[in-house]
Amino acid sequence: MKKTVVQSPRIHEQYIRMEHESGLTILLYPMKGFSTAYALFGTKYGSVDNCFKTGDDADFVTVPDGIAHFLEHKLFESEDGDAFTLFAKTGAEANAFTSFDKTCYLFSCADNFEESLKALVTFVQAPYFTQQTVEKEQGIIGQEIRMYEDLPSWRVMFNLLEGLYVNNAVKVDIAGTVESIAKIDADLLYRCYHTFYNLSNMVIAVAGNFDPETAENIIVDGLKESKPVSIERKGYDEPREANKKEVVQNLDVAIPLFYFGYKVEPADGAMDGLKQQIELEILLDVLAGPTSDFYNEMYREGLLNANFGTEVFGGRGFLATMLGGESKDPRAVLAAFNKMIAEKKQSGLSEEDFLSCRNALYGKALKGINDAENTATAMLSYEMMDVGLFDMMEVIADTAFSDVEKRFASDFDEVCQSLSIVYPNQK
Repeated sequence: MKKTVVQSPRIHEQYIRMEHESGLTILLYPMKGFSTAYALFGTKYGSVDNCFKTGDDADFVTVPDGIAHFLEHKLFESEDGDAFTLFAKTGAEANAFTSFDKTCYLFSCADNFEESLKALVTFVQAPYFTQQTVEKEQGIIGQEIRMYEDLPSWRVMFNLLEGLYVNNAVKVDIAGTVESIAKIDADLLYRCYHTFYNLSNMVIAVAGNFDPETAENIIVDGLKESKPVSIERKGYDEPREANKKEVVQNLDVAIPLFYFGYKVEPADGAMDGLKQQIELEILLDVLAGPTSDFYNEMYREGLLNANFGTEVFGGRGFLATMLGGESKDPRAVLAAFNKMIAEKKQSGLSEEDFLSCRNALYGKALKGINDAENTATAMLSYEMMDVGLFDMMEVIADTAFSDVEKRFASDFDEVCQSLSIVYPNQK
């Protein structure tokens, strides 16, 4: 097994990175003085991975929307019961999540770390699906889907994605639809599991209070034999322009919710992609962050409140910038933002504002590394992007004003823009 110590001379921190013969990547970040440990076992498999083929397939297979999330739910079950009972015995808090491009199983604990890690490694490698349990889960997840259909904060975001994207599956709810999950059966779940839950497509990340040698032994001893699988994901033919200029819905809210944003073409290459996302984060803070002229003017006019925020929304094959919150007049906010963008493209950005926002982002990233949960999650996420945790710190520190100026000149085009509004129900 190849083992390296990843170091950051800048912040004097380090973690251990291992490449197991199976293809599994293991990341261990022991943190002195911490009382808890946090671990994740993740696979590069999310809701956008609905069309793929392996080296054994003659052609691409298309699977129902929501199957990655469905599989996450089902993996907690086994012939002997529920995986949560394993963690209940150790006192650990266990959970899982499916995003657009990854699925992760996790736990946090203050005691009994070894037993909890064994449980995590064991159940993720032990799928058990039957048609009877699949049909039962279809009813449970169907109720979950219906609940999110009425959740304003969820709908305002997915309505924006629908407005931005024409073909990319990122516009589809992670859980799928009631109709799509009805097409899922045990055989499809096993097919997706054996494709994407191959160890060569997975990462284990641990941070906090634990002994790295003990963790390594538990993980390696618990791995099942796994022959690497080559996976080809079918890409999306996505135009540059936004799909719709505006998407409007009425739900049970007191004040209109809104999100607007821009579809962005992701950069080629892992480091270029990381650089692109960090430049966009700094840019959004410069343009509309809490210290920006735009935010403070909108706040004074009563068009924005403290719930307004910005986000760089990116993953494998998709990237967007998003801004949103609550407003009595979302269209007025968007009009003011577009006016401000046009003016700044003429007058230029402030280097002083850039330095302030870059330093704030660096401080936020540095603070995050002092948290076990954040560190383990970030390690895994960046590894799945083919970069390292400390690469993020270096890119932030090395980002120049000229980099952000070039990014601003090329992005924030209104043809790539969409607005999502959730208005109160009409009485």
